[in-house]
Amino acid sequence: MNRLVVAALAASACASSLQAQTGTPSAISDSAAVLSLEQAITAAGGTAPATEAAGAAIDAARANRTIAGLRPNPMAQGQIENVAGSGAYRGLRSAETMIGLAFPIERGGKRRARVAVADAQLTRAGIEAAIVAADTRLQVTQLYVEAVAAERRVAAGQEQVRIAGEALRAASVRVRAGRASPLEAQRADVGRINAEANLTRQNRLAEAARANLARRIGRPVAALDGGLLDRLPAGDARGPILPIQAAGTLALAAAEADVAMADAGVRLARANRVPDLNVGPAVRRLEATNDLAAVFTLSMPIPLFSNGSAAVAQATAQRAQAAAARRVRALDLEQAIADAAAQADNAATTARAAAGPALAAAQEAARIARIGYREGKFGQLDLLDAERSLAETRLAAIDALATYQIARAQLERLTARAPKGDMQ
Repeated sequence: MNRLVVAALAASACASSLQAQTGTPSAISDSAAVLSLEQAITAAGGTAPATEAAGAAIDAARANRTIAGLRPNPMAQGQIENVAGSGAYRGLRSAETMIGLAFPIERGGKRRARVAVADAQLTRAGIEAAIVAADTRLQVTQLYVEAVAAERRVAAGQEQVRIAGEALRAASVRVRAGRASPLEAQRADVGRINAEANLTRQNRLAEAARANLARRIGRPVAALDGGLLDRLPAGDARGPILPIQAAGTLALAAAEADVAMADAGVRLARANRVPDLNVGPAVRRLEATNDLAAVFTLSMPIPLFSNGSAAVAQATAQRAQAAAARRVRALDLEQAIADAAAQADNAATTARAAAGPALAAAQEAARIARIGYREGKFGQLDLLDAERSLAETRLAAIDALATYQIARAQLERLTARAPKGDMQ
């Protein structure tokens, strides 16, 4: 009968330990109050200063696009001739006054080239906004996973406090019965004190993690989806390794947009080499006869000292620089994706083992050690070693699960696809 009671108690402890590892905290029993990861990401996107800045950059790029499409303003002209001379030209007696307008005529496709540059800048601003959104998703995911893992560590710490308390009571019973030295009770009490101190530390870390998440999303955090950590990819067998392609990713789209802006800059520099014309009508009044005469003006700058070749050379060099940076970015991105994929796969393997067979073995070892200690078959050192191994394995499983979720989020950030269609 005693063995049955002890076994039932051990099974209850094991079930409680398993619930602390894989179950959700009691604080999220009300599913309506649970803040999901997607809800947190949405909330952060609406309050992030970076999102506001990216939106303002798009508005500025749109305004710049409007400005680029405008034609040059006409110029009012005024001129007085034959004044302040001598003889018949003394004073204003022979003055000739001319009033007219001059209309600039752009040549070489300048307006079209300006619009192309503005369009490229607007596209770049749209890509930057998508990058900000992707970065926000990654940051919030990391904070969310850290907060869930911190709550899971608190639950593990509470379980360890409970186990340490039971070990202390069992040691006290053995000491009072004269079956063990008082040293065993002292050791058990030290274990209880350490477990309570660890729980206090974990509670502080959990509060800090939740505060960081709440600060980032701009709203209080009621309860989190504790089951997020347990979502691992099914199976551990991998198919053939696919070639890593950086093309089409959001990270590479920014570099490609920089190349497009540089291309448009080269076209604008070449268009600016073509001199513009200023044409317009005017009216001339002759003071001596009080007559009026029509005048037609035509002017064009002479590209004698600055013919725009230096500007073209500068734009061409900047285009070559952007193209080289794009190639470097592609190589770096492919390497980063390969590393992140390997890290995510390894983290999944580690998490699957730590939260599965390793944890189950540690729980079984601790269960056997508790039963054996109560029946006098094992010493206290055996029990303490089994409990310490269980606590370390439980924390290692939580760390491994959190590491996988963060590694997966980082891989998704690197492989995020660029927006399709018009981002303007």
